[in-house]
Amino acid sequence: MASFVFSSLWPWLLGTLAVALLISGIDDFIPVLICLFHRLRHGKAGEREIGTPAERRIAIFVPCWKESEVIGNMVRHNLAAIRYRNFDFFLGVYPNDEATLAATTQLAEVFHNVHVAECANPGPTSKADCLNWVYRRMLRFEEDHGVYFDTIVLHDAEDMIHPEALALIDRERATYAMVQVPVLPLPTKLQEVTHGVYCDEFAEFQTIDMHARQFSGSFVPSNGVGTGFAREILERLAEERGEVFDAESLTEDYEIGVYIHAAGYRQLFAPLRRKDGEFIATREYFPRTARSAIRQRTRWITGIALQCWERRGWQGNWRTRYWFWRDRKGLIANPISLLTNVLFLAGITSWCVAAAQHQPWPLAVQDPALVFLCWLTLTMQCLRTGLRMVCVARIFGTSFALAVPLRAFHGNLINCSATLRALWRYVYNRWHGHTHAWLKTDHAYPAHEALAQHRGELTDVLVSCGFVSHQKLSLALAGLPSGENLAEYLRASGVVSDDDVCKALSLHTGIPSLKVDARKVKALVARSLPAHLEKRHGIVPVRVHGGKLLVAGRNVPSSDALEELQSFTSLPIEFQLVTQRNYEELQKLL
Repeated sequence: MASFVFSSLWPWLLGTLAVALLISGIDDFIPVLICLFHRLRHGKAGEREIGTPAERRIAIFVPCWKESEVIGNMVRHNLAAIRYRNFDFFLGVYPNDEATLAATTQLAEVFHNVHVAECANPGPTSKADCLNWVYRRMLRFEEDHGVYFDTIVLHDAEDMIHPEALALIDRERATYAMVQVPVLPLPTKLQEVTHGVYCDEFAEFQTIDMHARQFSGSFVPSNGVGTGFAREILERLAEERGEVFDAESLTEDYEIGVYIHAAGYRQLFAPLRRKDGEFIATREYFPRTARSAIRQRTRWITGIALQCWERRGWQGNWRTRYWFWRDRKGLIANPISLLTNVLFLAGITSWCVAAAQHQPWPLAVQDPALVFLCWLTLTMQCLRTGLRMVCVARIFGTSFALAVPLRAFHGNLINCSATLRALWRYVYNRWHGHTHAWLKTDHAYPAHEALAQHRGELTDVLVSCGFVSHQKLSLALAGLPSGENLAEYLRASGVVSDDDVCKALSLHTGIPSLKVDARKVKALVARSLPAHLEKRHGIVPVRVHGGKLLVAGRNVPSSDALEELQSFTSLPIEFQLVTQRNYEELQKLL
């Protein structure tokens, strides 16, 4: 009886699944056709050079919750790397996140263009709520200093901002009210399969789908990072609904992109182009484990597919409705994709077993139309996988792209799990009247060694941060004696102030700087290392904190020097920069 029921239902199940895959497969090629048609009609777009009288003033909003481990490196690296001068960081923090509050406060004390925006409510609330408090802090800063920010750019605490990104946004803002810089994951090793899934999906999405949205005349959603908004948009939002960002939305970036398009403003997704061998894109690490990836994608699916559906329905012209369909079809397509993978693996396994035992294949079907349909869907899937491999190879290399078919199985498992979890949480919260919580993922930032290639020379940092003019620095360098330490020479000559040299070294190396109160340093700690080492390497121990010996100096010691220092103490050594004046105060303790 079981065999009879299975043989009767199996062709219907397989046929239904094949039809669903065929429809989804055809739909997946529509963005490709849109891009091809646009390319044939308009050719390859060149980089537009638009002259502007001066750099617009840009505010970079960074919402933070539990980001004490990454926010310092993020701000210091980007301050050193960005080739744009007229910008300020506004860091949103919560009063009950003491570690992040302390880290951001220290940054604000050191760098004049870094400001802390403390939220009124304990966290975590939502990313949008945090951004609203950041916006209020920016308004207060404008009032206090008599300035005006023309452009607001959103970023996260794990972002590596490309040196040319702000200049790109500023240039395109002459024509567009919203400019989205591409977002790409940082490359990782092949064994990091979950992060590899993000690399695959973003490579395809940022190469095809985002452009197809713009070419088709539909909305361009914000990616949440690397998005530049005209100030008038945020002011209009604040006037219409009281708050700029929708505090109840889990994906306020997506919804604001829909709003901007509906309001008639022009949007741009900047093409992926290389500059000095690198793509002009925001780079970051995405979740590295399946659990954290499911958590993040649950928020994405809840906000984009469910909340936006509830709030906006299918409003708009047919182009907008089509892209709504594309963003929401994952509610059905993700579970079907996992089911297809399971049936595919089961089919391969049962076929091998049947062949080994010389028995008929139990999953075989006789209907020629159904067999043709199955082959057609398989062919379309192979073509689409090949297309994704081409996109991945362009950005991450050929060897990484060869593993795309294997990572697809893992990606389908993650997406299906996130979809089912999003549906469950959405129904549960609606039934009980709960608000949707901010399912924040943990962030990581590249090590100092990995960031070195993105930093310029110390001279570039000094000029880009406004510590000294290019002309004045050029004159000073002409008199630099051979073999002289540049930082020491600039200090001694008075070309750059002691404080600014310390800040520039901190930005250039990624090593934090601090002001040590010599009155609070215990003499026993200050003399914990041999005096000849302290004199030769220019360091003074100042504190034991968190199981580490904190040492301070006016110049960054070499790795060999730190290794020598480490041999004289059982505690791990952590180095931080201080000014020449502060170092001389500490020396007196010896």
